[in-house]
Amino acid sequence: MEKLGDDELGLIINWVHDHNDRRSISQVCKQWLRVEGQTRLYIRVLEAEVLHNFLPRFPNLVTFQASGLICNAHLECVAQTCPKIEVLNLNTRKMHDDLDESDELSGLNGGIHAIANGCRELRKVYLRRRGIGNFGVVSLLNFGKNLTELDLGRCNRITDQALEAIGYATSLCVLNLRCCWLITDSGLAMLANGSTARTLKKLIIAECERITDYGLSCLQQMCCLEELNLAECGPAVTDIGGVAVASIPTLKWLNLSWLINISDVTLTAIAEHSQKLMVLDLTGCELITGEGVRAFVDHESLEELVLVSCVNVFQSDVELLVLGSQSLKYIKLDKRLRMWIPIATQENISRFCRLDWTS
Repeated sequence: MEKLGDDELGLIINWVHDHNDRRSISQVCKQWLRVEGQTRLYIRVLEAEVLHNFLPRFPNLVTFQASGLICNAHLECVAQTCPKIEVLNLNTRKMHDDLDESDELSGLNGGIHAIANGCRELRKVYLRRRGIGNFGVVSLLNFGKNLTELDLGRCNRITDQALEAIGYATSLCVLNLRCCWLITDSGLAMLANGSTARTLKKLIIAECERITDYGLSCLQQMCCLEELNLAECGPAVTDIGGVAVASIPTLKWLNLSWLINISDVTLTAIAEHSQKLMVLDLTGCELITGEGVRAFVDHESLEELVLVSCVNVFQSDVELLVLGSQSLKYIKLDKRLRMWIPIATQENISRFCRLDWTS
């Protein structure tokens, strides 16, 4: 039998997706090692310090993932070696204390600039907890014209300057700004007045405590917004902002957790105007009562409702809502309510939707 050429071998290897199988393939001979590397589209790096040794074998990577310690020099290597990367996932669960001094001062801004300049096909970038600042974000938006998803969660150096650059993005659909506590209403206004307002479908601004009702009122201009997370945005968000959010007709998923100044006024507005809403989280909204909850009895789309730590919502309110709603499929309540709801009533409710209890 004639020896397989690189092209034929590559076509075969492309059908192999299991990581262990591909590793076995790469151990057959030098040709198979080389072709396996050339056809590899995804890699997860566990030890970035040896990146320079093995990365050149994978020039056609589309997805690069690293959740551990990584520095600017590593990212510069990625940019030079793998220009076809479309998905960059550097999300990490913790900040790393063993960066060198220059990386500690600048975060990964230099490395992200190199990635943005060298990998022009970037579509999805995840940088949670990586300490990225405005320079890195501006670089991504200047070079990454095809960016659809951007995760900057807990990058607490981000300010309104970065949001101004994001506002000019023409294809961004998902934006996570959780705990970017320096952003203000001005930043949201720039998002809402830019090109992003016509494309953004999911926005997370949870734990951004400088946001007020004015910033939320600007979001009414986002004509495609389907998911909005405002959890723990602080006491400056009141019913004025809540009513403004309720007027976004495209909303399907809304999290208002721990907004202590949101009341039945907001719930009534949501029930009346957010006709496409399917999921609503009201955890810790202390001012809401059964009156606000009962406003959703005739809502045609609501499928999931979370009422944890809603101290003024009672058994009768829940029963009336569940038995009257035609769409509700799931409801989450405090365990404290369980002892006050008769077993027969719980069983009756469970006939219509799933009842979940939390401590």
